Amino acid sequence: MLKVVRGFIKGLATLRKPWWAWIALLGVVNMSAVFFLDTLEGKLVLGAIIAGAVFQLSIFAWKGYVRLLGIGHILWLPLVFWLGSRIGEIGTDTAFGKWVLAVIVIDGVSLVIDVVDVGRYLAGERTPAVTLDEV
Repeated sequence: MLKVVRGFIKGLATLRKPWWAWIALLGVVNMSAVFFLDTLEGKLVLGAIIAGAVFQLSIFAWKGYVRLLGIGHILWLPLVFWLGSRIGEIGTDTAFGKWVLAVIVIDGVSLVIDVVDVGRYLAGERTPAVTLDEV
Protein backbone atom coordinates (compact mmCIF):
# COMPACT_ATOMS: atom_id res chain seq x y z
CA MET A 1 0.00 0.00 0.00
CA LEU A 2 2.86 2.38 0.78
CA LYS A 3 4.16 1.81 -2.76
CA VAL A 4 0.76 2.84 -4.15
CA VAL A 5 0.74 6.03 -2.06
CA ARG A 6 4.31 6.86 -3.10
CA GLY A 7 3.43 6.28 -6.74
CA PHE A 8 0.33 8.45 -6.50
CA ILE A 9 2.39 11.27 -4.96
CA LYS A 10 4.96 10.81 -7.73
CA GLY A 11 2.09 11.26 -10.18
CA LEU A 12 1.02 14.46 -8.44
CA ALA A 13 4.58 15.72 -8.77
CA THR A 14 4.26 15.49 -12.59
CA LEU A 15 1.55 18.16 -12.59
CA ARG A 16 2.39 21.75 -13.44
CA LYS A 17 2.82 23.99 -10.41
CA PRO A 18 -0.54 25.84 -10.70
CA TRP A 19 -2.28 22.50 -10.20
CA TRP A 20 -0.40 22.03 -6.92
CA ALA A 21 -2.06 25.19 -5.59
CA TRP A 22 -5.45 23.85 -6.69
CA ILE A 23 -4.84 20.50 -4.99
CA ALA A 24 -3.69 22.29 -1.83
CA LEU A 25 -6.87 24.39 -1.85
CA LEU A 26 -8.99 21.25 -2.30
CA GLY A 27 -7.17 19.62 0.59
CA VAL A 28 -7.50 22.58 2.95
CA VAL A 29 -11.19 23.15 2.23
CA ASN A 30 -12.16 19.50 2.45
CA MET A 31 -9.94 18.54 5.37
CA SER A 32 -11.41 21.45 7.31
CA ALA A 33 -14.27 18.99 7.84
CA VAL A 34 -12.38 17.88 10.96
CA PHE A 35 -13.43 21.16 12.58
CA PHE A 36 -17.10 20.35 11.93
CA LEU A 37 -17.31 16.68 12.86
CA ASP A 38 -20.12 17.50 15.28
CA THR A 39 -22.31 18.08 12.18
CA LEU A 40 -23.64 15.65 9.61
CA GLU A 41 -22.11 17.82 6.89
CA GLY A 42 -18.64 17.54 8.41
CA LYS A 43 -18.93 13.78 8.76
CA LEU A 44 -20.14 13.35 5.17
CA VAL A 45 -17.43 15.57 3.69
CA LEU A 46 -14.75 13.68 5.61
CA GLY A 47 -16.29 10.36 4.55
CA ALA A 48 -16.32 11.46 0.91
CA ILE A 49 -12.65 12.46 1.15
CA ILE A 50 -11.67 9.09 2.60
CA ALA A 51 -13.76 7.16 0.07
CA GLY A 52 -12.33 9.29 -2.75
CA ALA A 53 -8.78 8.59 -1.62
CA VAL A 54 -9.49 4.85 -1.57
CA PHE A 55 -11.06 5.05 -5.07
CA GLN A 56 -8.18 7.08 -6.48
CA LEU A 57 -5.46 4.88 -4.97
CA SER A 58 -7.26 1.81 -6.34
CA ILE A 59 -7.47 3.36 -9.81
CA PHE A 60 -3.80 4.33 -9.61
CA ALA A 61 -2.80 0.78 -8.63
CA TRP A 62 -4.83 -0.57 -11.57
CA LYS A 63 -4.16 1.99 -14.34
CA GLY A 64 -1.43 4.33 -13.13
CA TYR A 65 -1.65 8.09 -12.82
CA VAL A 66 -4.22 8.70 -15.57
CA ARG A 67 -7.09 11.09 -16.24
CA LEU A 68 -9.51 8.43 -15.05
CA LEU A 69 -8.59 9.36 -11.46
CA GLY A 70 -11.34 11.99 -11.54
CA ILE A 71 -13.85 9.19 -11.00
CA GLY A 72 -12.52 9.05 -7.44
CA HIS A 73 -14.56 12.16 -6.67
CA ILE A 74 -17.86 10.59 -7.76
CA LEU A 75 -19.31 10.80 -4.24
CA TRP A 76 -18.78 14.55 -4.32
CA LEU A 77 -21.55 14.87 -6.88
CA PRO A 78 -24.46 13.94 -4.58
CA LEU A 79 -22.64 15.63 -1.67
CA VAL A 80 -22.39 18.98 -3.49
CA PHE A 81 -26.06 18.83 -4.51
CA TRP A 82 -27.13 17.93 -0.98
CA LEU A 83 -25.00 20.66 0.58
CA GLY A 84 -26.43 23.09 -1.98
CA SER A 85 -29.93 22.16 -0.87
CA ARG A 86 -28.93 22.85 2.75
CA ILE A 87 -27.09 26.16 2.36
CA GLY A 88 -30.31 28.22 2.58
CA GLU A 89 -31.06 26.70 5.97
CA ILE A 90 -27.45 26.80 7.15
CA GLY A 91 -26.74 30.34 5.94
CA THR A 92 -23.33 31.81 5.31
CA ASP A 93 -22.96 34.14 8.28
CA THR A 94 -21.04 31.63 10.44
CA ALA A 95 -17.70 29.88 9.96
CA PHE A 96 -19.63 26.66 9.41
CA GLY A 97 -21.82 28.23 6.71
CA LYS A 98 -18.81 29.79 4.99
CA TRP A 99 -17.08 26.40 5.04
CA VAL A 100 -20.13 24.61 3.56
CA LEU A 101 -20.28 27.24 0.80
CA ALA A 102 -16.54 26.80 0.14
CA VAL A 103 -16.99 23.02 -0.13
CA ILE A 104 -19.87 23.49 -2.59
CA VAL A 105 -17.89 25.90 -4.79
CA ILE A 106 -14.47 24.22 -4.66
CA ASP A 107 -15.76 20.65 -4.98
CA GLY A 108 -18.21 21.76 -7.68
CA VAL A 109 -15.37 23.25 -9.75
CA SER A 110 -13.32 20.11 -9.11
CA LEU A 111 -16.16 17.97 -10.45
CA VAL A 112 -16.16 19.98 -13.70
CA ILE A 113 -12.40 19.41 -14.01
CA ASP A 114 -12.95 15.71 -13.27
CA VAL A 115 -15.62 15.40 -15.99
CA VAL A 116 -13.22 16.98 -18.50
CA ASP A 117 -10.38 14.66 -17.41
CA VAL A 118 -12.49 11.51 -17.55
CA GLY A 119 -13.85 12.61 -20.94
CA ARG A 120 -10.30 13.07 -22.22
CA TYR A 121 -9.42 9.60 -20.90
CA LEU A 122 -12.43 8.09 -22.69
CA ALA A 123 -11.45 9.99 -25.85
CA GLY A 124 -8.07 8.25 -25.86
CA GLU A 125 -5.70 10.16 -23.56
CA ARG A 126 -4.79 7.07 -21.57
CA THR A 127 -1.02 7.23 -21.19
CA PRO A 128 -0.19 7.24 -17.48
CA ALA A 129 2.20 9.87 -16.15
CA VAL A 130 3.39 7.29 -13.61
CA THR A 131 2.64 3.60 -13.16
CA LEU A 132 3.00 1.39 -10.13
CA ASP A 133 5.83 -0.45 -11.87
CA GLU A 134 7.84 2.80 -11.97
CA VAL A 135 7.72 3.30 -8.22
